[in-house]
Amino acid sequence: MACAEEIQALVKSYRGDLEKDMAKYACLRDLDIFVLDNSLRESTVGQLRGHTLESKWDLYNEVKKCKFENIIVASFSHMTRVDDVWMKQLVDSGADRTGLWAFSEITEGAGASKVPDTETVPVGLRKMKDAGLWNVILEVDLSDVIYDFNKFPMEKMLQLIKKWIVWCHTNLHKDSKVFINVRDLAETMPDHPDRMFMTVDFLAKLPADIRPCGIMYEEMGKMMPEECGGWAKHIRKIMNNNEWKAKLLVHVHEKYGYCDATALQCLMDGADGIWASLCIEGAAMGASSSTVILINLIRMGNKKVLKKFNCSYLRKAAIKITQITTGIDPHIKQPIYGARALDFVFNLTKDEFDLATFFGEHAPVRITTLSSPEMILKRMTYLFGQDPQFTVEIARNMKEKMLEDLKSNRKEEYMSESGLAILFDRAGGKLSEKMRDVIAQKKEQDPYHQRLIAEIRKTWNCWDLNEEGQRDNMLQYDSFYNGFMAPYFGCYRCSDTKRALKAIDMDADGQVDWTEFCVYLKWAVAQYPNVKNSEELLEIAFRKGIIPAMRDENK
Repeated sequence: MACAEEIQALVKSYRGDLEKDMAKYACLRDLDIFVLDNSLRESTVGQLRGHTLESKWDLYNEVKKCKFENIIVASFSHMTRVDDVWMKQLVDSGADRTGLWAFSEITEGAGASKVPDTETVPVGLRKMKDAGLWNVILEVDLSDVIYDFNKFPMEKMLQLIKKWIVWCHTNLHKDSKVFINVRDLAETMPDHPDRMFMTVDFLAKLPADIRPCGIMYEEMGKMMPEECGGWAKHIRKIMNNNEWKAKLLVHVHEKYGYCDATALQCLMDGADGIWASLCIEGAAMGASSSTVILINLIRMGNKKVLKKFNCSYLRKAAIKITQITTGIDPHIKQPIYGARALDFVFNLTKDEFDLATFFGEHAPVRITTLSSPEMILKRMTYLFGQDPQFTVEIARNMKEKMLEDLKSNRKEEYMSESGLAILFDRAGGKLSEKMRDVIAQKKEQDPYHQRLIAEIRKTWNCWDLNEEGQRDNMLQYDSFYNGFMAPYFGCYRCSDTKRALKAIDMDADGQVDWTEFCVYLKWAVAQYPNVKNSEELLEIAFRKGIIPAMRDENK
């Protein structure tokens, strides 16, 4: 066993190493980050459903709410896209165009010769002129994939880039701003880093009135963070050597789980901006989002971000943009803006930087077998209000029941209103009218589940109509027994049947309300979503919900 002196030496070494490793993050606290929003373009790439004119406007409005001043609004091609029509609408609306950007190639094409056309004005620039836009992102490729640099050497490539920069200032606007996006930097750097460094040095030495405002690059998710950070470090070194105070923006795709870490590494090593969508949605597995990056800067103490953007709205914007783009909510485990991102999981102690507080939202208490009785009570009170039945003892019983379920191979969730209410009922509690009403108001989202419940409701309506010739959403005990209970209980008068009816009749009025019965139906479809038909749904509701709940009615 190590002696006390050796332990203390290890402690000192650990603290020293940690301080050194963490020092690199200090620059993120003071970073005045530049955000070029790409929500309108990135979120539509590779989607099964493209953006309509209406969704373009919805996306644009969400971005503006975040106070992003620089927005990529179009990528023009020979085909007439939604972008073409929407841009005309946007300009006609009187929108301020000083912060609007669009992509353009630097050539009309290269063909089989792999030599770019240097004479024809690229279609992107022509359409920008027609649309009345003047801030351009020129797309450049420097690897051997697109061009043959033996036939078309770097000197000619640099002159071609300059030609279209000058064209922008002459034909679009005298105050045109230009970014150069080297989209294949990951393919260029391993074998030809000299091409990238020549490009940066060339741009840095252009006359001030036509010098680009910055360089952009992207990475497809294959490189390690340190590699991409190295690119930023050396690009920035060339800029500094030429006293070129340019922006350096990074865009990182997801592939192996490093996208956000890679983007942050680039920001630490020399980049001072990102071009990104507010959400991860995009080509392939998506890309690092501005929401995640900005919140990480904030939690590291960056105050400039808070002053510059409407950061408290980032989460809502990311959720809405995901919904507009995909038609569904973000993945529940998506950091920052997924449904579980705000949850308390193990205890009720807030993190030093608490996401829920920052976004002004309620942090849900996630109910699992790891939840404490206090967490269970907090969730119960939040969903159903104060109730004298909600005690530490009943919460302990609920936790024991969860563990019993797992031991008996019964795998269910206890987070939803119906899931938690039925667990409470099975643990010895009595379902209240408040619980019934809360669950009744919760609409079933799945169309298939809606149809199953509707089929059962049709049978219910038949019995309801038979009682007094009019529907009142309530069934007498004998009608409910004959309509639904008979397959599971031997006789109407037996004690088991009476206990089951007592369990369902939450307001103890001697009748079964549809909303009371619906508690168990909604619980059943939530817990067993692959139920085959309405008959199986009824069986699950009775055998796994009502029958276990009735066992405490004689206590």
